[in-house]
Amino acid sequence: MADHGGSVVALMKAMGLSPEVVERVSRLWGKSAARNGGRTHLLLGHLLDTAAVAGVMWDRYLSAAFRRRLDEVSGGQGRLWFMWVCGIHDCGKACPAFQAMDTAEAAPVLAAGLKWGRLPTNRRKMWRHDVAGAALLKPRLVTEWASEEAAGWVWPLVAGHHGTFPSVSDIDPPHREVQGRGAAWEEAQRAVVDVFTRAIGFDDLADVRPVGALRKAEQLALSGLIVMADWIASDSRQFVGLADAELVSFDGAQDRAEAAWERLGLRGGWRSLPLPRGRLDPLTGRLGVTPRASQRELLERAWSMPVPGLMLVEAPMGEGKTKGALAAAEVLAARFGFDGVFVAMPSQATSDPMYEQVLQWVRTFDPELESQVALLHGRRRFNAWWRAIWEGKPRPDGEGCGCDSVGAEVAFADDDFGAIGEDAEYGMPPAEPVFAGGTGAEADSPAHWFLGNKRGLLTAFAVGTVDHLLYAATRTRHVMLRFAGLAGKVVVVDEVHAADVYMRQFLVEALRWLGQAGVPVVLLSATLPPAQRQLFVDAYLSGVLGKADVHQPVPEPAGYPCVTVAYGVEGRAVAETSREVVPSWRESVPVKLAWLPDTETAGARVSEAVRASVAGGGVALVVVNEVARAQAVYEELRSSGFGGELHLLHARLCAAHRGERTEECLRLMGSKAGKERPRRMVVIATQLAEQSFDVDADVLITDLAPTDLLLQRIGRLHRHSGTRRPDAHRVPRVLVTGVAGARDGIPRFLRASEAIYGRWSLLRAAALVVEAAGPLPAPDGGDLLQGERESAGWSIPADVPGLVARAYGSEAVCPVGWPEAEAREEWQAKELKRAGRAEGFLLCRQREWAFPTLEGLHYAGSRAATEEQLDAVVRDGDPTVEAVIVRRVPGGYRAYDGAWLGVHGEVDDDEVTDRLMGGIVRLPSRIAAAARAELRLLAGWVGRPWLQYQLALVLEEDGTRLLGADRVAYDDVLGLVVERQ
Repeated sequence: MADHGGSVVALMKAMGLSPEVVERVSRLWGKSAARNGGRTHLLLGHLLDTAAVAGVMWDRYLSAAFRRRLDEVSGGQGRLWFMWVCGIHDCGKACPAFQAMDTAEAAPVLAAGLKWGRLPTNRRKMWRHDVAGAALLKPRLVTEWASEEAAGWVWPLVAGHHGTFPSVSDIDPPHREVQGRGAAWEEAQRAVVDVFTRAIGFDDLADVRPVGALRKAEQLALSGLIVMADWIASDSRQFVGLADAELVSFDGAQDRAEAAWERLGLRGGWRSLPLPRGRLDPLTGRLGVTPRASQRELLERAWSMPVPGLMLVEAPMGEGKTKGALAAAEVLAARFGFDGVFVAMPSQATSDPMYEQVLQWVRTFDPELESQVALLHGRRRFNAWWRAIWEGKPRPDGEGCGCDSVGAEVAFADDDFGAIGEDAEYGMPPAEPVFAGGTGAEADSPAHWFLGNKRGLLTAFAVGTVDHLLYAATRTRHVMLRFAGLAGKVVVVDEVHAADVYMRQFLVEALRWLGQAGVPVVLLSATLPPAQRQLFVDAYLSGVLGKADVHQPVPEPAGYPCVTVAYGVEGRAVAETSREVVPSWRESVPVKLAWLPDTETAGARVSEAVRASVAGGGVALVVVNEVARAQAVYEELRSSGFGGELHLLHARLCAAHRGERTEECLRLMGSKAGKERPRRMVVIATQLAEQSFDVDADVLITDLAPTDLLLQRIGRLHRHSGTRRPDAHRVPRVLVTGVAGARDGIPRFLRASEAIYGRWSLLRAAALVVEAAGPLPAPDGGDLLQGERESAGWSIPADVPGLVARAYGSEAVCPVGWPEAEAREEWQAKELKRAGRAEGFLLCRQREWAFPTLEGLHYAGSRAATEEQLDAVVRDGDPTVEAVIVRRVPGGYRAYDGAWLGVHGEVDDDEVTDRLMGGIVRLPSRIAAAARAELRLLAGWVGRPWLQYQLALVLEEDGTRLLGADRVAYDDVLGLVVERQ
């Protein structure tokens, strides 16, 4: 074993290296002074720093489950082996291609006798140091480990530490000059590996040989942890450069790593989570709920699974699935050694209330864990709790937040690694947010390091949009960092049915990788087609078994709610589901359905029906499928003097207005409304009201949508027990609109509905409604009240699984004469085409799923460079465009709410920035291209945190502007209004 207290120079001499080799290795640089805070850092210094950081990560960050796996493959040397594999990552910098990159740093290397000839200057032909490290290390590992297999899964970890995994053919140097020609280079490169290996505690390289292999998904997680250790150790603010090898030692590196970890405020999650005392304690004690039967079933399954696996919960809206999932996550984490939770939600709007719920939950384990909960979406700045904890703002309840030392200003460093430009030469993405004014060293302060690019999932507890899970299944740069953030957690995905066929490709891919990594996953849905249940189970089990074509039939559930579990034991796939009927928390109730034929965007008939529905009082929810229709219905009611509360909620409201209105709707018609519930109220909304919108309506008017989504909307109807309702609304009623009959008997749909959902799913939904509400009338026909009296209705929630199964099954459901077969063919062709588009971005090609290593994973490069491009990748479309509404006025600009900005849009303080950012609005896709081409940030925003990457939607003094062929305006009530010119 090496003497850790001595310098690397003393160690090299003790190893018997010649003075020439000692001198040469002592000159090899890893970080240049020009790009490392003004101080050169030697290569061995950086390798030891990274290994030391890895040691701290092992002690304070890695999950027990992953530590256990590393112990298994290393023969009980997990911590030491983890330090070695993290530290060795940059050994490839000991080559001419890297050492020549900085003329000043190259001079002493050349003077020591390490020479090189002419090197390529063409960027595409440059020899990258990550690939050089694999080329240097692979033959030595094969020889000294006497195992192609062991070397075969380790060298890609070195080759991939800059974000992509090359194929074996890519690590063959184009010529010897770039890698190093002659004995001097060979001796120096060999010495770098040997000295580092001895310095951290191994006897020699042969002693490092693993006794087993990690599975490919575990390798991906390990690769992400290597990147994490490298990025921390590359921060020149925490690791001051050492240019004298006499000052470089592993003891010194360990002291530096400990201090840096404390200053950055980094930590893991639960660390050692004890088993709950009672089987229901996670619900009754921690969450304070009286367990419902479905929650008991979920918890019992979490206790009884012999190994980590997939849990798929299907239960009615309002059943308490989320609380049950958090309770199950505690059981799974305690039983199997996981260190945190990621909760994936379908949208930004649904992420915010979930974030607050998870905050409350983690406080019950340890109040300090509150600061380890990240909110992952682009508008988190507007969440008061996130800002209180992460930016030191006042808490929503008025209490101090304990984060006073942490400033709110954000500065952006040069790159992901804290100003190390040599690494940036290899195509690294920009921008690491660094919070000024505080180090985060206090125990209950958040670690702002986790807010950097691609790092959010590395936080112990995270809530965010499902996109972040899908990103981890894309073949993109640094995907390993995202996956490492998932691998130590229990993953919960809410509203899993919300993923369309395109997004489902990435969800299935993620489930494969999570299954192979042994990560527990809990999927939640109220309306899941049986085929999707089977698809998710097979995907997870494919990962568990390491095969691409696993099919393990899921038994038919005994009833609804139900819990399905899937796991692997001794190479055998197991899929089980609830064997006995699990009663729902409330009795099924009959829901009356009737038709409201109308296919006009103006929605005049909808407005008329709204008035009639609440003439005697009541709360109506109107859900339509396009923003313009929502605006038209609202405007007609407002202009005609509607007597009662009237609210409009859609995606083209600016962030501040949308947040305020959502909060107001939840206050007035949520579970705690009580006496504040208005006598007469109408909310007109788009699909925002479809999921995770915990309101209770007396009557629902909704555009036709696919059956599962229609049922989701019905889930907002008579949702809470104890709500006082007018006598006219004792029975839940639904008016289905956005469709009308025609002379040939075939339904006609709202044009926007057919564009969004396709004809096949709408036809089948209409057919199922016909069975309950009677024939579809023409726009000018039918007594609606008579239609309601004759309605057979649906029994909710009892009918939900049957309706969803029929809607997405293979049997015909439409009346004779409807073009069901033709529409199905169109739908299948479109779905196949969309699935094919997704395939090009999936992390792994299906036929390569069983490959044992990460070699060649990025066979076609990484095609998405920014978060916006990733959004487009996983959601099948052009990158979304958001802009900040700004009004031009004489002498300068004002924010959407009138706040003065200055002549060039200057923003001088946090309060004005907040008000300005409240004006962010997402632009519709039809004007997105014009917006990207025509919109810019204001001159006064350059260099300003939060603003320097924002587009300004500057409205002229008349309140409008032209974008492409459309005139755009923003109305404080209607939101963004777009009119074709």
